[in-house]
Amino acid sequence: MSEHYKNSYKVTEKELVSLSVYNVGFQKCDPLYQWGPGIRDHYLIHYIISGTGTYQVNRQTHHLAAGDTFLVWPSTEVTYCAGKEDPWEYAWVGFTGSDASMILKATDFSPEQPFIRNTPMGEAIHRQILHIYDARGNEFEHAVEMTGRLYTMLALFLKGAARPERRDSANSYVQKGIEFISSNYSYAITVEDIADYVGVSRSHLFRSFTAVLGQSPKEYLTDLRMKQACYLLEHSDLSITAIANSLGFDNGLYFSRIFHRQKGMPPKEYRARASANLR
Repeated sequence: MSEHYKNSYKVTEKELVSLSVYNVGFQKCDPLYQWGPGIRDHYLIHYIISGTGTYQVNRQTHHLAAGDTFLVWPSTEVTYCAGKEDPWEYAWVGFTGSDASMILKATDFSPEQPFIRNTPMGEAIHRQILHIYDARGNEFEHAVEMTGRLYTMLALFLKGAARPERRDSANSYVQKGIEFISSNYSYAITVEDIADYVGVSRSHLFRSFTAVLGQSPKEYLTDLRMKQACYLLEHSDLSITAIANSLGFDNGLYFSRIFHRQKGMPPKEYRARASANLR
């Protein structure tokens, strides 16, 4: 039997909007095994367990080896290739969500340096990727556990960061805003409420959110509410009015209009389709 292997798992449905695992796995590559050139629609971290290879991004080629980690950004053309004499073995995790950009900006990864050599806490990061793999599954509890372990893994990159000054004020404002939204989205909160909690003006909060996340505080709040609406429509018997009230909407018709605009169908149709798919 060949010594080369690949074990991977891809999540079929991302249920969490702030951060969710897209795929996870580990692989011992054949000599000169290559992915790309191509782009991903999610963030992707590879930790190199053994061997060597190259990572090409932004017209630069980086020679990497055991203990190094490299990051793939969404919508960025990349190519990575195992070495000929000592092909690499790596573990990876792909992820999406509005928290991802903010967290990664507080690490030592950057577009100018999309890799970390001799990754601090590298073995611990490897173990956390394997823990994420062990938690795999498509039930909601699996998504929660995988995301929890992903946060733990990403926290290791923050602890090992050599440049904590990169955690700028915009990131801290967004983090504090997300904290408020996550705790209060079931109430009729406004952007002014979020800005007051963060301690900045509405316009300053808007600039911080768009700079870090690429969307406004209102868009982030709406996305979170719609994600929760989908979950309640699929997994509960609550009426549409009850769901609207549970998500901070005091008007069921307004909730239905927002949901239709976001999902392309009214809540009742979404529930009916979800129910039919379970049969």
